[in-house]
Amino acid sequence: MTDLVLRELPAIEAVDAAAWNALVGDDHPFIRHEFLHALEASGSVSAATGWVPRHLTLWQGAALVGVLPLYHKLHSFGEYVFDWSWADAWERAGGRYYPKGLSAIPYTPAPGPRLALAPGVDPIAARGVLASAWESADLSSWHLLFAEEAEVDEWQAACPELLARHGVQFQWRDRGFGDFDGFLAALSSKRRKAIRRERRLVAEQGLTLHRLEGGQIDAAALEHFFRCYEITYQERGRHAYLNQAFFQRLRDTLPESLLLVQARLDGQPVAAALCLQGSRTLYGRYWGSEVMADCLHFEACYYQGIEHCLARGLTTFDPGTQGEHKLARGFAPRLLTSLHYIADTRLRDAVARFCVEERSHVRAYCRAAQQALPFRS
Repeated sequence: MTDLVLRELPAIEAVDAAAWNALVGDDHPFIRHEFLHALEASGSVSAATGWVPRHLTLWQGAALVGVLPLYHKLHSFGEYVFDWSWADAWERAGGRYYPKGLSAIPYTPAPGPRLALAPGVDPIAARGVLASAWESADLSSWHLLFAEEAEVDEWQAACPELLARHGVQFQWRDRGFGDFDGFLAALSSKRRKAIRRERRLVAEQGLTLHRLEGGQIDAAALEHFFRCYEITYQERGRHAYLNQAFFQRLRDTLPESLLLVQARLDGQPVAAALCLQGSRTLYGRYWGSEVMADCLHFEACYYQGIEHCLARGLTTFDPGTQGEHKLARGFAPRLLTSLHYIADTRLRDAVARFCVEERSHVRAYCRAAQQALPFRS
């Protein structure tokens, strides 16, 4: 078999989109060429924003046989697995933490594949070649975030020096509910009544909800959504990570993956939640509202998504990171594992101790959250 050749790309557009997508498939929209290109072409991801693309590709002759998104990061914003304390401690000790290597989807804490290989490629050999890219570079570390469990296991088998860190997200899964009433019937009486009350409150305020997919999302709907999205950040005194050009590119190049939940008052849109969807999973990502309305966030960001999954046969709804309030609405805790390569042994030992101590707390939290789910026995 031809030896694997590693090539580092300064931009996603340097590789053919069809060849990249042939490896990653269509189950997960965030790893597709269109999504990553929209981030870079819009300027949301660039050296100026602290994300320097250095995507890794593996070749056998003229054939692309492996891809792994990689960024040289100049900070730790937009990652959702927080290592600020590691950076601070190392730099106070006289070290340099940035730039670091990161294999993740920018601003997107959604579990999914990170490394994609063609059939027949030796996965252990491939990972060994890829690891040379951050071991030889002037990087303090490399971090693999929100990879799928099987991929995490494969990385650990190929690179035992990687440190594992645990975290928790909340996801909804279809248990054969059939429809939304079937979902409610599976809940305790108290939670069933609470959800019905929340949905009734939204309707009593004169709000109606509408789900738009693909080509139904016209320029006016997208422009309104972006105004709402910006409001979410302005309320926190921050600038949005993503710009309007990014969302426009998504609508133009990946329309089949978009779902826009729009709330209207007197026929006019006043709030919006933009989701992406793969072949099995709905991902709730971006939200904003021009009005203050009781329970509207729960309706637009959770209940409409559950209804959509049940109507489209999607089995999982990932509404985004954080939020214990999701437990009461049927979103179960999921234990996630990130992996970390630390070049300096002194920092590596300290991070390893931190991860071991943190792991027991995270696992205990996950068990307690599981017991707090509102489903009937």
